[in-house]
Amino acid sequence: MDQSTLSRALAGLPLGEIKFFPRLGSTNDEAGRLAQAGCPDLTLVFADEQTAGRGRLNRPWFTPPGAALAFSLVLLPNPAWIPAEAQEVAWVPPRLTALGALAVCQALDNRYPLNAQIKWPNDVLVSQRKLAGVLVEAAWEGERLDAAILGIGLNIASRSVPAASELFFPATSLEDCLLAPVEEVDRLALLKDVVERILGWRTRLSGLEFMQAWQAKLAFLGEWVWIVPAQAQSGSSQAGLKCRILGLEADGSLRVEDETGTVRRFVSAEVHLRPLLKE
Repeated sequence: MDQSTLSRALAGLPLGEIKFFPRLGSTNDEAGRLAQAGCPDLTLVFADEQTAGRGRLNRPWFTPPGAALAFSLVLLPNPAWIPAEAQEVAWVPPRLTALGALAVCQALDNRYPLNAQIKWPNDVLVSQRKLAGVLVEAAWEGERLDAAILGIGLNIASRSVPAASELFFPATSLEDCLLAPVEEVDRLALLKDVVERILGWRTRLSGLEFMQAWQAKLAFLGEWVWIVPAQAQSGSSQAGLKCRILGLEADGSLRVEDETGTVRRFVSAEVHLRPLLKE
């Protein structure tokens, strides 16, 4: 893949600049630098390999050459998609994280019989294994949003999945989900599908339709899970709270019911979500 191949694949989309890197530390970092330098809205940064990719809570994200989708979009504030309430810092990251995850789910559903779901707040699961992750980073000046970076990583080839000892949650790849050679997956066609859906939903982030679509894709909805403090060791239910997922609040926080019947809400910075182990 190269710059011209990527540009041709995304032709017709109303993007700003399109930047291809055969090897890059982090697409989010590069997109952030471009935003600071005054790049256009919807500038896209794509890396064939990431050497310092990261996910939520600064966890490493593995992106070997030619094995995944790793890209970031620069989203500049615009009244067409940022409503008045978005000037509150708490509004932007949850909605944009859901925007990326929902776009990935719908693009996958459009192309493959996988029933992708969103593990709140930022992962895309297939068969309860992580296939993709979303990382949103926003730059603020006081209460004014300067720019938001929407980063997405999606495992295509089996070799894009790290060793089990390095995982914080069970993971998979599109190749493994489809039980088909990776050569049958058109990476760039899938990328275009995801970006098209991001563009389609971006102007509807504050609407009821978006919230309904987001909640409809929630993994474990109505099921019992562990809600574990963010500081807890990965995969552990120690000090966790057994809860049943009820749905989403308007601000994107998760509404749950604990074993006493008490309804609680959690924001993404506070907790991890872990499914109950099957007996």
